Amino acid sequence: MTADLPDVQLSPGAPFGVYVHVPFCLTRCGYCDFNTYTPAELGGVNPDAWMQVLGSELELAAARLGGPTADTVFLGGGTPSLLGAERLCTLLEMVRQHFGVAPDAEVTTEANPESTSPELFEALREAGYTRISLGMQSVAPRVLATLDRVHSPGRAAAAAGEALAAGFEHVNLDLIYGTPGESDDDVCRSVDVAIDAGADHVSAYSLIVEEGTALARRIRRGELAAPDDDVLARRYELVDERLRAAGLDWYEVSNWSRPGGRCRHNIGYWDGGQWWGAGPGAHSFVGATRWWNVKHPNTYAQRLADAALPVAGFEQLDDDALHTEEVMLRLRIRDGLPLDILDAGERERAAVAVGDGLLQRDGERLVLTDRGRLLADAVVRALLD
Repeated sequence: MTADLPDVQLSPGAPFGVYVHVPFCLTRCGYCDFNTYTPAELGGVNPDAWMQVLGSELELAAARLGGPTADTVFLGGGTPSLLGAERLCTLLEMVRQHFGVAPDAEVTTEANPESTSPELFEALREAGYTRISLGMQSVAPRVLATLDRVHSPGRAAAAAGEALAAGFEHVNLDLIYGTPGESDDDVCRSVDVAIDAGADHVSAYSLIVEEGTALARRIRRGELAAPDDDVLARRYELVDERLRAAGLDWYEVSNWSRPGGRCRHNIGYWDGGQWWGAGPGAHSFVGATRWWNVKHPNTYAQRLADAALPVAGFEQLDDDALHTEEVMLRLRIRDGLPLDILDAGERERAAVAVGDGLLQRDGERLVLTDRGRLLADAVVRALLD
């Protein structure tokens, strides 16, 4: 299924980012429902052919938007590091060619620890990448095994050290907490290793059991226990306590950083930015229009071979939908939600949430309390009800 994208225009003054979705993975992790494909699932699609059609999308995208300069570039997946240094450097040059990249742009690539090396990091830094985000998940062998991760417990921290040695000032480590069989000590050790590795940014997400994944099937068969909400809340508190004690403060519900270490690209998602998402299954948001690409790389390539954008569908958000998104997203960040965007009823409900200890006033903004972060989705629903 494909759709014709309507005319879209960038809103003036908002930051603009380019996201590139790299759909390749060597293996499929049991908890993952991302739009990724192993070599056996791809047939004739290979990285070089994919990069050719990706260049076609970037060319069409830049023509559609008038070639704006990107403030941020983010390569996600999938496993971008599987492309290797030469392709990753070429990919950044492709973005520069079609969009332009601001001199002070933040340029991030995600990477799996087992597909990195000192030589990779050195080449990426020289090419203009400024930030590395590594999938660490845990240092507990039994947790990594349950998640079907293939890297050794110490490899993520070693890779972070290699990135720092190559000159990267900004290194993120991703953690997952709440895996069946995990203990409080497993979580604490993982956080401590991330801190000791020198990362200036840590993302920590509670395990979500997605339908259709191998993990969901194992839980349904009774082989593993489903994550418990009370345990997840306690694990979040452990993560938060240890990171804040080490000087990494929260700036979004699931993200902590040292001063200057916030991920600018992701802030764009939460705080009114716009972006073009290139690659199979990537999502974009420009003006008041959101759209998403066809998922399978073969279909994606065929659509672009016909000189058409690979759009599967789109929606144009009205004022009510834009307001709902602004409340939902801005309330997740430490900078908070401006009071002046709320109507009278929402302000009354916000006052109740303040009284219940879920929100606090910070000047003319509302910010989640520590307890409110545990119930962020419920707080949003209460404000918008």
